[in-house]
Amino acid sequence: MLFNTFYKMHRIKGLALLGAILLFASCKQKESQAFDPWKQMTQIVDSITLPTFRADTLNILDFGAVADGVFDNTDVFRKVMDTCSKAGGGTVLVPKGRFLTGPIHLENNVNLHLEEGSEIMFSKNLDDYYPLVHTSYEGTELMNFSPLIYAYKKKNIAVTGKGVLNGRAGNDFWWPWCGKDSYGWQEGAPKQHSSLKKLKEEMSEVDVPVNQRIFGKGEFLRPTFIEPFSCENVLIQGVKIINAPFWVIHPIKSVNVTVDGVVVESHGPNNDGCDPEYSKNVLIKNAVFNTGDDCIAIKSGRNEDGRRVGIKSENIVVQNCKMIDGHGGVVIGSEVSAGVRNVFVENCTMDSPNLERAIRIKTNSKRGGVIENVYVRNLKVGQVREAVLKINLFYGIYGIQKGDFIPEVRNIHLENVQVKNGGKYGILAKGYAQLPITDITLKDVLIEKVDAAYSLENVTNLNFINTRINGKIMQTKSNSLEH
Repeated sequence: MLFNTFYKMHRIKGLALLGAILLFASCKQKESQAFDPWKQMTQIVDSITLPTFRADTLNILDFGAVADGVFDNTDVFRKVMDTCSKAGGGTVLVPKGRFLTGPIHLENNVNLHLEEGSEIMFSKNLDDYYPLVHTSYEGTELMNFSPLIYAYKKKNIAVTGKGVLNGRAGNDFWWPWCGKDSYGWQEGAPKQHSSLKKLKEEMSEVDVPVNQRIFGKGEFLRPTFIEPFSCENVLIQGVKIINAPFWVIHPIKSVNVTVDGVVVESHGPNNDGCDPEYSKNVLIKNAVFNTGDDCIAIKSGRNEDGRRVGIKSENIVVQNCKMIDGHGGVVIGSEVSAGVRNVFVENCTMDSPNLERAIRIKTNSKRGGVIENVYVRNLKVGQVREAVLKINLFYGIYGIQKGDFIPEVRNIHLENVQVKNGGKYGILAKGYAQLPITDITLKDVLIEKVDAAYSLENVTNLNFINTRINGKIMQTKSNSLEH
């Protein structure tokens, strides 16, 4: 009798525990099934605040601007920007014509609008890029030449219209500083490498305050083109941007940034099309990128400077863009020390014999960083040279870079991707044995004309769902791979 009672009691407890376990598992399964990253993307896009402006319009001609491509309109732009902002904001209109100027600094609540047929030409006089401003070079903060269009701690700002922004960089100005003869550098001429070494080894690595990292004339670090720094509610729309000194559109430490319908045509060194850095809620859509470097490159600081700042780039959405020439279509890295997460790419086309990769992640153990939650869908690729998806965690453009910060890459999804000519590899991925790349999924992907389906090292959970490479149905690989 006593035994039967004891047995029944423990059987009831066991069934209750089993029921709780099953209920928990069911809830977790439903939670997993319920999560839709594309709904998350929609929520991010809906949350991005566009700037709004008063109806007032100020024409730069009314402030003494001259459209002959020779007269220096720097003071005109400064005066009209200040006047417009102090009056509560509105539109600064650049009418048809060619206007020469030094850097333009945007002010709160002002839309710089370029009428169709207008062109802003930027100065080739280094003195015009003074006073030096708080900016960044390849993921390291410093005081340097002003970006060509700059805003610092501003809200509700825009650059819009159908005009042209011409940085006038070329083999005679700005570009030779990269140190390559293909961009006009000649033996014995100055170049950026000595300045970069000074910035890194003598300043960033020993934590010199940013306001004491003084560069400018006598150093050789080129300015970015459009840089909203620590700004909120930014719109860059419609304009064509050519001949950039360095990175083209560089939102840094900014929130709610929309880049819409721009055309970037600039084949200079480091001419990345758009580089969100330490930024959140960034929408890049309807744009054309034809560049000398990555079309879009998402950043979050380099090495110790990125870890010092410690702001992830997150909630980055790329929609309906066209990538032509470039080192990569959508790239994360290489300066990603603070990490990148929640990147969404959809409905884009990529096609050029000069486009090297479609989707690329690059960093190393000196830079580190956690890169996670990258979702790509509805991508049409005509031709890329090296790989459709490349993940290189041993990136070393300045030589071998090793440190104690092993990067983490996880949760990369490609869906409904069609590639006509994939180059050398469908997937080229190399991770670390102690911290492998994990959870790559290709669903409904069709890749044609690649030399090899994949080359993998230290990758776990590579999932193929209805995916064909070179006509062969691909099988899921759950274990660490070496090839």
